[in-house]
Amino acid sequence: MSTGGIRGAEIAVVGGGASAVCLLDALAQLEEPAGGVTIFEPGPHLWRGRPYQWDTEVLRLNATPDDMSVRHGDPGHFERWLAARDLVVGVGADETSPLDPYSGTRFAPRTVYGEYLEHSARDSLMALIARGWRVNIVRERVVFAAPIADGAVLKTEQGRQFQADYVVLCVGGGSPQDSYGLSGSPRFLPDPYPVSRTFDTLHAFDPDAEVGIIGSGLTAVDVVLALVARGHRGPISLLSRTGLLPAVRQRPVAHELRHFTPERVRAAAQQGTVTLDTAIRMLGNELGAARQDFTTVAFEIAALSREQPVARLRRQFADVDSASTALRIMQAAVPDTGPELWSLLPEHQKAELLHLHYRTVLTLCCPMPAASAATLLSLIDSGQLRIVKGLQRIAVTGSTPATAHDGGFTITTDSGTLSADHIVNAVNPPAHKIPAAAAPLIDSLVSAGVAARNPLGGLYVERATSRLTVNGTPHPRFHALGDLAFGSLFFTFGIPAMVNRAHEIGASLRDHMSVSRRALGPVSALASPR
Repeated sequence: MSTGGIRGAEIAVVGGGASAVCLLDALAQLEEPAGGVTIFEPGPHLWRGRPYQWDTEVLRLNATPDDMSVRHGDPGHFERWLAARDLVVGVGADETSPLDPYSGTRFAPRTVYGEYLEHSARDSLMALIARGWRVNIVRERVVFAAPIADGAVLKTEQGRQFQADYVVLCVGGGSPQDSYGLSGSPRFLPDPYPVSRTFDTLHAFDPDAEVGIIGSGLTAVDVVLALVARGHRGPISLLSRTGLLPAVRQRPVAHELRHFTPERVRAAAQQGTVTLDTAIRMLGNELGAARQDFTTVAFEIAALSREQPVARLRRQFADVDSASTALRIMQAAVPDTGPELWSLLPEHQKAELLHLHYRTVLTLCCPMPAASAATLLSLIDSGQLRIVKGLQRIAVTGSTPATAHDGGFTITTDSGTLSADHIVNAVNPPAHKIPAAAAPLIDSLVSAGVAARNPLGGLYVERATSRLTVNGTPHPRFHALGDLAFGSLFFTFGIPAMVNRAHEIGASLRDHMSVSRRALGPVSALASPR
């Protein structure tokens, strides 16, 4: 495309994980005059982030390939990459991502998905370079950003200064919290990833040792699978307040949403206030049109508090091929329509939903593969694995400072106490909290008046563009992608959500670039720090 010599924009991407890969792919699809892109990432896991590091292939995605594409509008992008990779490395699809024998679907290894992210980032950057864009990767942390005339200034921890036309914050979710103050014990693992390396760091790790895992979500399931794969024989306990396990993913079905859609939600908003009752009614219409019963979904929600975790796991595993598709329709509708619905709900209902039902949504809408459920049930039946709810406290065993770090742990629950030789923290960083490492950067943006903290978590952003927003006014040069947008957005995690938001950010940049080209030309100092 001819640009008539017009200079393109300088874009600063703060963070280099999976969300940045989604953004770069979106930028590579824009037909804009060549400018510059600088990615700031201080961590060791460029493009892969925390979940997709080099690791054992035992750990697999909990979503099918069509849900893991970084290319907006192209759900087959990851699957084609997998097929090409298999040809290059000389393996068959059954070796890289074998079919789940219970649901008939493929779940690729997380580490292989990390390869895909690396290749996708490289392809996007090469595509931009081929069109004349300048690309720069700075392995430093950004600690300050503020607006200047027609752009922004950024400063790194090392004191270097950069300028840009646009800033997109992709800082990720940070590190898991040590909620029980166990740091310092050599028998405590604060973050399990990558399990192939971190398990070896546990002091005197014995295959017959008793291991307690804090959490019962997808990361906790990962830890169990990895322990068993490496030959662990000792007792394993999943420890949490609720004992909620992820739902079990059923065999996929094709369904096109017709009633519970973003368009229908927006139309309802034009007629009056959209509430949770509106959502329930629209979901009921969706299920009714498919000749499904809403009571199936209502039963699953009620079962989370009434049914024992192991009994629920058995029932859901037995329902992998259920004739009812109600739960699967709901699981497809919530991430597709949820973002639009969330933005229109009254603030008090958002707070209520987060406080009372956030875990419910995650449990039902982020299910584990059926093969993982089968392994858990096998371990439970053999007596090696137990699900312990009502967790209150974990303390390092030992009565004096000299012995406190040499022993194991005492675990207090609603039903009594138990012990463990090792504790693994499998609680993910909370989406509603700003990572500690990003706090100075966020403070600078708030002080500069271009960002405002959302009491529900993260920063206020505009729904349609992800622009940072203060008092309802979006700033056209600052955007947030990922968990920093939590509160204004609900689904900030997961590849499909990030791909959709990255596409919207790309459109926002394109539209503002067009306006800017008709006014003052963009700055072009990002490639050379001051």
